[in-house]
Amino acid sequence: MMDRQKPHVGNGKDEAETVIIIGGMVLDIHATPSIPPNPRTTAPGKVQYAAGGVARNIAECVSKLGTKPYMISALGLDMPGNLLLEYWKSAGLSLEGIRMGHEIETPVVCIVFDTEGEPAAGVASVGSLERFLTPEWIVQFKRNIASAPIVMVDANLSQPALKTSCQLAAEVGTPVWFEPVSVAKSKRIASVAKYVTFTSPNEDELISMANSLSSKQKFSPITKNNNTTISSLFQQLKPAIWVLLENGIKVVILTLGSKGVLLCSKGRFDFQHIGPKRNNRSHEIGKKLHETISQLCPSDRFFSASRLEERSHMSPYVVHFPAVECASVVRLTGAGDCLVGGAVASICAGLDVMQSVAVGIAAAKGAVEVETNVPNYYNLDQIAADARSAYSGAKVVFCESML
Repeated sequence: MMDRQKPHVGNGKDEAETVIIIGGMVLDIHATPSIPPNPRTTAPGKVQYAAGGVARNIAECVSKLGTKPYMISALGLDMPGNLLLEYWKSAGLSLEGIRMGHEIETPVVCIVFDTEGEPAAGVASVGSLERFLTPEWIVQFKRNIASAPIVMVDANLSQPALKTSCQLAAEVGTPVWFEPVSVAKSKRIASVAKYVTFTSPNEDELISMANSLSSKQKFSPITKNNNTTISSLFQQLKPAIWVLLENGIKVVILTLGSKGVLLCSKGRFDFQHIGPKRNNRSHEIGKKLHETISQLCPSDRFFSASRLEERSHMSPYVVHFPAVECASVVRLTGAGDCLVGGAVASICAGLDVMQSVAVGIAAAKGAVEVETNVPNYYNLDQIAADARSAYSGAKVVFCESML
């Protein structure tokens, strides 16, 4: 494959079909011991390659739920890069936004798991992404960003590239979804919060983001155990959530692991439909997703048409969605990415934000039951059943004026 340092930008015919995803494509090396490992020696177990990277995982999930992703990233012309491109080629997805070259070292992350499937240690070699996924490369895709229903950026981007991506989206009125990636990288929200519509931190990333945005109050990790209630958890996290909302972020989708998700918004933001901007020509999977979820998860459950105007003037609103019980937990690394992918695909299919979060929870459930970061296949009937379970179990946990 030849180096590609200049993109072949599309003619605009297919741009309305795509969600723009900007960030890392990473080869994950997963090492899982069959017995508890000891220091200074090896342990028997299994070592596997897995296509990874937060943005790449989200893009793959989106594609399997009926929406075409347009990936903007950087890869080397090396063994890891070739492995990562296999799915893109087999699925017929666009390579136009992926910068490639022999001088680029494809990002690689090695993760050692414990015997329960939780990450125990890891090493990330992703510096080339910041060096080669530059503002100059990203700005060439402004037309694609303008026609997209949503832009998803991950915090693997350098600060200049992240700011450029968000500013481009703001200029053309395209909503931005910021995925924090990690506690350390989540701090990059500080320069772009005012452009962000959605963000999807876990509890630790939320605290980090709030600290990066707050000049006064400093937040510490919360204390919890298996008996901690959702109400107690929310009260502890509430001040940090408020900081994000006060700094311009419209919706905080806070992931709580086995305790589900808190969907938080403030002010005039409408929980109803976000996209698509045009008549979205999604393929049959996306159409079926929209039809099925619309029937099983009625959009007027929380906000009837007569209450929308009243709702628009209300201050913070928080809804808790429960997690869906899994048949078995194999690996947790792809769950958060698939939650975002499921929600983004649903928004692009025309579902509202509440319905989309329920689909995201269902997609995350599918991810924890397999060894890969993203399931090889999603059964839409199972997705619909799991989304219905999450949606029907959702409850309002906060709804009152901040004044």
